[in-house]
Amino acid sequence: MKILVINAGSSSLKYQLIDMETESVMAKGLCERIGIGGHLKHTPLVGDKPVYNEDINLPTHAEAIAAVIDKLTSAEYGVVGSMKEIDAVGHRVVHGGEKFACSVLIDNAVMEAIAQCTPFAPLHNPANITGILACREVMGNDVPMVAVFDTAFHQTMPKKAYMYALPYDYYQEDGIRRYGFHGTSHKYVTARCAEIMGKPIEELKLVSCHLGNGSSICAVANGKSVDTSMGFTPLAGLPMGTRSGDLDPGAMQFIMNKHHLAIDEMLNVLNKKSGVDGVSGVSSDFRDLDSAAGEGNERARLALDMFAYWVAKTAGSYVTAMNGTDAIIFTAGVGENSGDTRKAICDYFGYLGVTIDAEANKKRGEDVMISTPDSKVKVFVIPTNEELVIARDTRDIVCGK
Repeated sequence: MKILVINAGSSSLKYQLIDMETESVMAKGLCERIGIGGHLKHTPLVGDKPVYNEDINLPTHAEAIAAVIDKLTSAEYGVVGSMKEIDAVGHRVVHGGEKFACSVLIDNAVMEAIAQCTPFAPLHNPANITGILACREVMGNDVPMVAVFDTAFHQTMPKKAYMYALPYDYYQEDGIRRYGFHGTSHKYVTARCAEIMGKPIEELKLVSCHLGNGSSICAVANGKSVDTSMGFTPLAGLPMGTRSGDLDPGAMQFIMNKHHLAIDEMLNVLNKKSGVDGVSGVSSDFRDLDSAAGEGNERARLALDMFAYWVAKTAGSYVTAMNGTDAIIFTAGVGENSGDTRKAICDYFGYLGVTIDAEANKKRGEDVMISTPDSKVKVFVIPTNEELVIARDTRDIVCGK
C-alpha cells in the first residue's frame, strides 16, 4: 500500500510518498511560492532518479498537486508507474477542536467540521482545506483521504488540565480551552520510546520534549496525553524561536498602552519578534545563539539559559502531574541535534536521579539513550516522524483496522 502524505500551508505544500509494506519513503518534496510564482523540489529516494529543483508556475494548490503527481509518475523523476498506484492520501490538519479525538476518513461532513474549527487556527486550517480540495480536484473522489489532526492526541487530557480559570461560559459557548499541538510528534516518539525500552506503553509514564523553533512538552501516561504546554494557540508555554510563550496578560496591556499598539500588532510581536530571538537580539536559530554565546554575547547566553530553565521547569511539573516518570524524550530540530541544550536541561534533573552519558549525548539525529545505565530515569533522543504517523493512521482507517 502506497500513501501520499500532504502538509499544505498557505503558499506551500510538503509531501512524502510512503510504501507502507516497508514504511520507507519513496519520494519527498516541497512546493513553494504557490500563487506568487512557484518552485518545486522533488527528491526521489528509490532507484537512481535525479532530483528536480526548478521554478514552476503554481498559481494555486491544484496546480501544485498536479505537479507533484506528474513528478511522482514521470519516467525521469518518478517512483510509481501511474497515479493508480497511490492508494490513499493522508492530510495533516492543524486544528480539530473538540470535534476530533482521532484521525478520520474525509467526507463532506468532516470538511464542514474542519471549516468550523478555522477560528481556532485561521492561518492553518484554511490552507489544510485548500490542500484537500486540490487533491480531490486532481485525483478525483475515488482515492480515499484521511485527516490527521495536530490536536487530536491531546483530547485525552482531563478537564482539570485543559480548562482555563475563566468564566465557564467562555468554554461552553466559545470553546476557549487548552488544545495543545505537535500531537503527531508526541504520539510517535512516545510509542517509539516504549519500543526501545521493550515495555508496553500502557505501563509507562513519559515526558516528551519537542524542541525546535516551535516547542512543546507533553506528559504521556499509559499512552495518553494528560497535559501539554501549548494552549488555546501554539503561542503558549515555553519561550520558542520567535514566540514569547507564557506571559502575564497585564504586561501585554502595559506594552499596548505605552507603545500604542493594536491587538494584531501586539500578537505580531508575541509571535514573530519574541522568544529567544527577542531576548538575544541575535537569531531564532539555536546554532547562531550557541556561536554568539561562545563569543561572549551575554544576551545570547541569557536566551539559552532561559530556554533550558523553562523546559526543565515545565517537564518537572509534568513529572509531578504523573507522580513520576520512566523516561524523558528529546525530539525535533533542537532536541535531536543540540547536545549542549540537552545537557543544560538535564542538569536540572538531578533530583530525578538523571545522569547523562557525555559520549552518547554527542550523537545527533538518531535513536539513542543518552543517560547512563544507572540513571534512575532514562533519557532518550528520538527523531520525530510525523509523516509516518499520518501514513499509519491513514492506512489503518482505509483498511478498517
